[in-house]
Amino acid sequence: MTLLLTSTGLSTKEIQEFFVRKVVEKMVGQGKSLSDATALIVAYAQNAHEQGYVDESVQELTDLGLSVTVFNLTEEKFAFAESADDSSDKKYDVVYVCGGNTFAILERMKKTGIDTYIESAVCEHGALYVGVSAGSIIAGPSIEIAGWGSEGDPNDVNLQNLSGFSLTDISIFPHFRAELSGEVAEFQKKVSYSVTALTDTEALWVDKSAILYI
Repeated sequence: MTLLLTSTGLSTKEIQEFFVRKVVEKMVGQGKSLSDATALIVAYAQNAHEQGYVDESVQELTDLGLSVTVFNLTEEKFAFAESADDSSDKKYDVVYVCGGNTFAILERMKKTGIDTYIESAVCEHGALYVGVSAGSIIAGPSIEIAGWGSEGDPNDVNLQNLSGFSLTDISIFPHFRAELSGEVAEFQKKVSYSVTALTDTEALWVDKSAILYI
């Protein structure tokens, strides 16, 4: 299981180069090249402004040589929600989960069925999970941190089950700045799992043998 957790995606040269290196390693292990790599972008774009961010992510991955498919969580159901086994006619090398309101995104993931697909794709079939802000929070044990502090997301959808994917036991606090240190420390005191704060230029790499700051 491999995770690249970020605040703002592949926003720095260092993070982008690290991402490419890991994708290349993955593809070489399959006897393939970077140009064979496929990515699924999961986003919740409800207007033109939000779609603009999704389009930027698509362009970024396309420019790196990946073939990109986008699933917008405004859709009713994910087409492969129950086909992540070996008989699936579509698997992805990268699952890239965009940001937004964490509570709304997780609610839509559950309603479309893509939550089950993502967990299977990453845990059973080796897809590289890339999280951006909310996408990084959702990878952890709980999304409670999303609503914490002065800049927390409102839970307008009244989501009751705040369990994340538990792909890691680390909860990410994205978009960290020095003035938010107290808020992070207070949240860490109230939970049993580890909290990692990431600035907009930092990323965390997690796999079965290492945790690496980028």
